[in-house]
Amino acid sequence: MKVGFIGIGSMGSLLIDSLVGSGALEPSNITASNRTFAKAEKLAMQHPGLHAVQHNSDAVIGQDIIFLCIKPLEFKPVLEEISGIVREDQIIVSITSPVMIKQLEELLPCKIAKVIPSITNYVCCGATLCMFGNRLNESDMSRLKRLFSAISTPLIIDEKHTRIVSDISSCGPAFMAYVLQCFIDAAVQETGISREEAVVVASAMLLGTGQLLTDGGMSPEALQARVSVPGGITAQALALLEQELSGVFNAVIQTTHAKYEEDLERVALSLNGKEVNGP
Repeated sequence: MKVGFIGIGSMGSLLIDSLVGSGALEPSNITASNRTFAKAEKLAMQHPGLHAVQHNSDAVIGQDIIFLCIKPLEFKPVLEEISGIVREDQIIVSITSPVMIKQLEELLPCKIAKVIPSITNYVCCGATLCMFGNRLNESDMSRLKRLFSAISTPLIIDEKHTRIVSDISSCGPAFMAYVLQCFIDAAVQETGISREEAVVVASAMLLGTGQLLTDGGMSPEALQARVSVPGGITAQALALLEQELSGVFNAVIQTTHAKYEEDLERVALSLNGKEVNGP
């Protein structure tokens, strides 16, 4: 299987690193282009055998799957560059949430999918969110799911739920890391424990918590009940958190959705000069 990547920024390079590191792809089967060619050359040095090319068209010709790992407003010039050379049997995979599958199907003759990765894929865990266009057959979908199974748990979702599921799966690691950072900072300030020790303990705690919520079969509510004794230390702290954090994550979701709606409008105007009301 030959795979092309257009754009190797944060998520594009993460996907390549993960897929190569897991053994799902050999570097020799990957062709990558980037607006800054030196970045593609550097990636090729990190993964000997990977083909760095200067033109996006060269990342399309001869490939079975082509990943578009670019920003929303970069789609129009890239699509104009590749639309005349994409074959109907090729699969284009966008990892950009506000670009709709329907929009890509209107502008390209090939098969279209959308996949939202997560930084957790770097250590071959977490989810990848998969959405498939109408032109993909069962074999195409199975091929993509097998590819992503090497670095994650592929989850098939409805495109209309892209934002909220992305909030949890893709933005969530940053949100939880921020909460953990605040916990660590407070521990250091209040007690004098070294930051290094607090980071080690807190990180191990978060890993174990994730395993309890997955392999351990616990729900968040059940985990709290198991740790918290009525009238005890944990119960008092949880009561404080409930009071202080009330509505915080509602506001977080409202913020991400507002930005998403803004991006949807900007992408629609960029691609076809008209507004949309969402997916």
